[in-house]
Amino acid sequence: MLSALWLVPALPFAGFLVLTLFGKKLGARAIAGVGVGSVFFSFVACALVSWASLSASAAPFRQELWAWMQAASFTTSIALRLDALSLVMALVVTFVGFLIHLYSVEYMSGDEGYGRFFAYMNLFVGSMLTLLLADDLVLLYLGWEGVGLCSYLLIGFWYTDPANGRAAQKAFIVTRVGDAAFAVALFILFQQLGTLRIDLMMARAAQEWPVGSSLPIAVAALLLAGAVGKSAQLPLQTWLPDAMAGPTPVSALIHAATMVTAGAYLIARTHVLFELAPPVMLAVAIVGAATLLLAGFSALVQRDIKRVLAYSTISQIGYMFLALGVGAWSAAIFHFMTHAFFKALLFLGAGAVILAAHHQQDMFRMGGLRRRLPLVFWTFLIGAASLSGFPLVTAGFYSKDLILWQAFASQRGSVWLLVAGLVGSLLTGLYAFRMVFLVFFGPVHGEVEHRPGTKITGPLAVLAALAVIAGFAWLPPALGSAEPFARLVKLVLPAPPLAPGIERLEGVLLLISALISLLGIALAYWFVLRQRETTVWFASSAAGEAVHRLFFSGWGFDALYDWLFVRPYTWFARIDKDDFFDLLYQLTAGIAQSCHALLSLTITGSLRLYAAVIAAGAVLLLALAVLT
Repeated sequence: MLSALWLVPALPFAGFLVLTLFGKKLGARAIAGVGVGSVFFSFVACALVSWASLSASAAPFRQELWAWMQAASFTTSIALRLDALSLVMALVVTFVGFLIHLYSVEYMSGDEGYGRFFAYMNLFVGSMLTLLLADDLVLLYLGWEGVGLCSYLLIGFWYTDPANGRAAQKAFIVTRVGDAAFAVALFILFQQLGTLRIDLMMARAAQEWPVGSSLPIAVAALLLAGAVGKSAQLPLQTWLPDAMAGPTPVSALIHAATMVTAGAYLIARTHVLFELAPPVMLAVAIVGAATLLLAGFSALVQRDIKRVLAYSTISQIGYMFLALGVGAWSAAIFHFMTHAFFKALLFLGAGAVILAAHHQQDMFRMGGLRRRLPLVFWTFLIGAASLSGFPLVTAGFYSKDLILWQAFASQRGSVWLLVAGLVGSLLTGLYAFRMVFLVFFGPVHGEVEHRPGTKITGPLAVLAALAVIAGFAWLPPALGSAEPFARLVKLVLPAPPLAPGIERLEGVLLLISALISLLGIALAYWFVLRQRETTVWFASSAAGEAVHRLFFSGWGFDALYDWLFVRPYTWFARIDKDDFFDLLYQLTAGIAQSCHALLSLTITGSLRLYAAVIAAGAVLLLALAVLT
């Protein structure tokens, strides 16, 4: 059964090819069958392969399909690797991807780009699976660039609106900054270690590079640059809020299962290189802590429901980076899994609300939807509770608490990282339930236009269940110490060494974390439903307006980058447009135009003239043949 591993990425690619070649000839039902079916059978293949792997003690399995490139000493193959890390990631991507595809059948119904949409979505899933299952960094980089291309295509899916095109270009350009750094890291790794096969590369790095030496620090820093670009972390986070221009299922796929989690996966996959570079490990933790705070504050003041969720994703990926920076590799992957469930649930729930509210995304123009959309309300409430870390009964509580504990108790952790995580937890509860109260409570604004069918409500119900039960895969000692997820992932990722004698504080921190999450929810209730007038008064004051502008603009990063990079670049482009090289091309074009004008004079419409010219040409050719 393990030999069927290649089917996992191949099936979505096959769906993409069928829809690209024959999509215009297929009906909507056939398009949906190919688009959804390819990802579903990819999940089935992944589940069967994973079961076979677990039955074989989850030992790493390598499948080489064919040789890819060979140049001098450089060789690389199309080869896949299944171990505990890629197994977990691939299962989540295929299953959540399938639910999002199923949801899209109803959500995108009637769109003129229906076939094109599913083709792009299949390509997106196939590229992400290639990234996850790649046995070497070259193939991983191919998948990495594939998801970047698909994000451009899907964010700008409704390309007739110029704003959507600009958002797609922004995502593509900003992430290219990190991608370039990643590419440089590949060159250094091959030049120094002679291989890009991941297991061999990390083994050689551990043998040949001393801890803290310049080479691992340089390589890890370049890989971190690549990771912050894809995962929308500081300072390359600006593209993700604008990525909401794409259809809501695209937002769910980008934020929950693909693309933005690629950076966290890259760091976890190459963890040996980062362990050899302690300063970069510290930088990863600081980037995560700073990002989760800045994004959390920005989410507090957004009006667009999808932008709240976008900043939420940036913040939650920040928690993953915080965990990675203190060596809590398994905790980061555990949070990836729970986040995939509750964030997909929230985005798909938001899509159902947007459809019902006449495609309205402004939360202040919604309200009172809990009775009109009861199933959407309850599932969205579960997603928001899990995002907020509602204690004991949600998956987000267990994964976030694990990160907070290890950020404090790890030998690489600190109390400051813990404080950042706790403040972020307070902000999360506040903005998540601000969203719930604005959308589903309060006065009613308008009637429900579209009531969701089973293709929308089914995925919501499944994801809501997972947003609750997934957390029980790793319970802390204070609550039973069940750790099946930890036992699986530790086959690949080591556990962080904890500071001595600190275990007795875990229960205390668990209680503090739970109380802070509840405090955030209570504050949202107080400011949104009970003391709305006070909130409006503060927002209209001079200080409130200044704070609102700062948070609403994402802390001004777009304006800063506009002044530092965009305006100087466009200025230079304007003054450089008529340089010497441009004159050469203009001269070439001018000669071509002149020749065209001269030749066009011969087109008179006179058959006699044409016949005479043909005869003269024939005589000239005969004369040349005789004379030569």
